[in-house]
Amino acid sequence: MSLLIKGITIADASSEFNGKTCDVRVENDTIVEIGNELSAKKSDTVLDSKCSILSPGFFDLNCFFGELGLETKEDIKTGSAAAAAGGFTGVALMPNTKPVVHSKSEVEYILNRAKGNLVDVHPIGAVSHGLEGKELAEMFDMKQAGAVAFAEGGKAIADDGFMSRALQYALGFDGLIFTHPENKSLAGKAHVNESATTILLGMKGIPALAEEMQISRDIFLAQYHNAPVHISNISTSGAVAIIKKAKKEGVKVTCDVAAHQLVFTEELLNDFDSNYKVKPPLRSRADNRALIAGLKDGTIDAISSQHRPHEIEFKNVEFEIASYGIIALQTVLPLLVKAGLDAALIVEKLAVAPRKLLKLPIPAIKVGEKANFTVFNTHKTWEFNGQTNQSKSANSPLLNTTLTGKVELVYNNGQYNIY
Repeated sequence: MSLLIKGITIADASSEFNGKTCDVRVENDTIVEIGNELSAKKSDTVLDSKCSILSPGFFDLNCFFGELGLETKEDIKTGSAAAAAGGFTGVALMPNTKPVVHSKSEVEYILNRAKGNLVDVHPIGAVSHGLEGKELAEMFDMKQAGAVAFAEGGKAIADDGFMSRALQYALGFDGLIFTHPENKSLAGKAHVNESATTILLGMKGIPALAEEMQISRDIFLAQYHNAPVHISNISTSGAVAIIKKAKKEGVKVTCDVAAHQLVFTEELLNDFDSNYKVKPPLRSRADNRALIAGLKDGTIDAISSQHRPHEIEFKNVEFEIASYGIIALQTVLPLLVKAGLDAALIVEKLAVAPRKLLKLPIPAIKVGEKANFTVFNTHKTWEFNGQTNQSKSANSPLLNTTLTGKVELVYNNGQYNIY
């Protein structure tokens, strides 16, 4: 399989061609030539990519495929198709399936199901057995089987002692725990951000304090044990400030933000559209700005999709009883373009940093390297609709809209898709 990409701008800080416009030839899964005015061979598929960018393949730290047990929402095949269409050549899957991914058998099942994929699929194991927060799961065995991290699948670990023991246990075998930033006793049964806007809508809100207190707890425990902790899906300006301070003090804390938290705000809830119901809830424009600033100054390590597919009966209902989450793998790039992020920052936060956090090999755009890359154009528009949506589900507020920022090609594991 031979592919020649013409006139592409390379965005890879580790490459000698970073920032340069080149031609790139791939043969048999390997980048064999990078240069100017490369001649096409008879066996080449030629892609003219002027004005487009070639980077290491994107990697998603936080997404959900229904398999095992919830395949009506998403399975590995459809989830991988959505990921590839969004530019992702690797994904880390949350463990809140049925059964829960809490032992090596579930980890091995997922890895076996994903064999031969263009998209690399990496299971995240549960911290507790059954996600019940009572008994530690078989984390060491799962790590040995191929789990890349551990999380409670979008649930916070409420018990301080349990979280402390989990950090200690994971530290013994270089495991990384992802935590969800919500103090449930403060959040209660609320569904939206606590603000003047949501009070006017007549909805009880989740205060920013619920997120920030939970993050502070996790940071204190990580500092006490000198253990790493990763905070998933932060959403408030206060969270950025707390994590920034902790990093300066040498705490081993990292974090990510979902792409929609950089653009969407609570004002979008005025029509009670349940497709905007996410957790953490949409916050204010000031929070958007703080999160973007946190990405630029290095406080926020990575960007995730927080892809959460649901069947129509879980979303096409009253806001109060609708499930949380949106399908997001295909819309991450357009949201980052809308947020004003440049290509270099997008590549760092979407391709390099996620793999660095999980201690996975980072693809490089260099001759002799295995081809694992994404071609995207930050100016090209496209229609996100029933035909282009690759997910099994359709719970996105962006469906049937024109988006700016298009993935044109992904290449990994000797396979490529052109879009």
